[in-house]
Amino acid sequence: MNEVWFRPLVWMDYRLGVLITVIIPFVLLIWSLFQRQEAMQRLLIIYWRVASLLMITVYLLIPGWKIGFFTALAARILIPFSLWFWVDLNEEIRDIPKSTLKLIFRSWRWAITAYCLLGAIANALFLPCGWSDQILSTASCQVWLEAPLLYRQLFHSEPGNEGVLGFFAAVGLVIYLIYLAYFILIRLGKQGRSAMEQ
Repeated sequence: MNEVWFRPLVWMDYRLGVLITVIIPFVLLIWSLFQRQEAMQRLLIIYWRVASLLMITVYLLIPGWKIGFFTALAARILIPFSLWFWVDLNEEIRDIPKSTLKLIFRSWRWAITAYCLLGAIANALFLPCGWSDQILSTASCQVWLEAPLLYRQLFHSEPGNEGVLGFFAAVGLVIYLIYLAYFILIRLGKQGRSAMEQ
C-alpha cells in the first residue's frame, strides 16, 4: 500500500473532516446556545441530523463494506444542501446583527460547502471501489479504509468486532434512509423550504 501517492491527501481529508464537520459545528452549536441565536441553532441541529451519515459511513467502512463508498458521496452532497436549503433560516441568519459568532458561522458554512463539494468530486472518482471485491482489494481503495480502521483501534479495540460495528452502521443507515424518505415524500410537500417545524 505504500505506493499510493495520494495517501497523504486522504489522511488530510479525514483530519479536515474531523475539524470542519465535527469540532467547529459543535463549538458553534454551544456558542449559539449561549448567544440565544435560534436560527443558527435550528440550522446546526439540521446539520447534525444530516451529517450523521458521515459517522455511519465510518462504521460501514470499518468492516470494509462497499456501500460506505456510496454513503460517503451522499453525505458530501447532502450536507451543503442542508445548510443552504432553508429560506426562512437563511433570512433570519442574514438579519442577525454583525458579531464574531455570525462571522465565524458564515465562514464555516462556506468552508464546509467547499470542503464537501471538493470531497464529493474525490469520492466520485473512487466509486468503482464500491462495485467489485477485486477493485476494493486494490491499494488505491484500501487507503480509504485506513482511517476508519485506526478509529476502530482507538475506540473499539476488542478483536473481531468489525461485523458487529458494521451491523449497527447498517441499522443506522436504514433509519437514516427512512427519515430521509419521510422528509422528501411528506415533509417537503407540506413545508417546502421552511424549517419552522424542524
